[in-house]
Amino acid sequence: MIDHEVIEITLRSITVSGSATLLALTWCIPIAYILAGSTSRISKAIISILNALVGLPTVTVGLLLYMIFSRSGPLGFLNMLYTPMIISVGQAILITPLLISLLYEIYTSGKSRYWELALTLGATRVQASTLVIVESLPQTITAILIGFGRAIGELGVALMVGGNIRGYTRVLTTSIALEVEKGEFEKALILGAILLAVVLMIVISVRIIRAKVEGP
Repeated sequence: MIDHEVIEITLRSITVSGSATLLALTWCIPIAYILAGSTSRISKAIISILNALVGLPTVTVGLLLYMIFSRSGPLGFLNMLYTPMIISVGQAILITPLLISLLYEIYTSGKSRYWELALTLGATRVQASTLVIVESLPQTITAILIGFGRAIGELGVALMVGGNIRGYTRVLTTSIALEVEKGEFEKALILGAILLAVVLMIVISVRIIRAKVEGP
């Protein structure tokens, strides 16, 4: 049975991972767009490195953040450890390679379709850039949903820097791990079903958007 705590955990998971996705977009979109417009070897090398980091282990990110934000770490004075904010920061870092890789492909394709055409028709570089971003919006939303799905389904970061504090930093993945450890498999299955439902909704949304973009 779904109780108040399960609903609270679900909403917190969506809020934390949603915040992480929005935070990551603040640097992923401009970086991806700049890389898409560059033909230098450095840009190609950066993309290759980011593609390799798409599968970065979550515990690695969690460990690095713990070392940085612990009391003895360089940013320990911020007192961010074991807060929802640090989970969002960690998830944002985790999904950065994935988002940049996806957005790079989207903007590269968009520029090849609309950039030269816009300049030929008399548009300024700013107007051409705006056109590329606007026309690429459906694909961008798809990339955002994929990034959100990666964030909400991770465990390492949320557990290591969030601490799984009841009523404060406990999210779906950490709750599932805790309930299994306690032997409360019924509640773990409920939480797992909710997480699966969220992921399935994301997958369905991505398919619908792609179908509309690609057409019949």
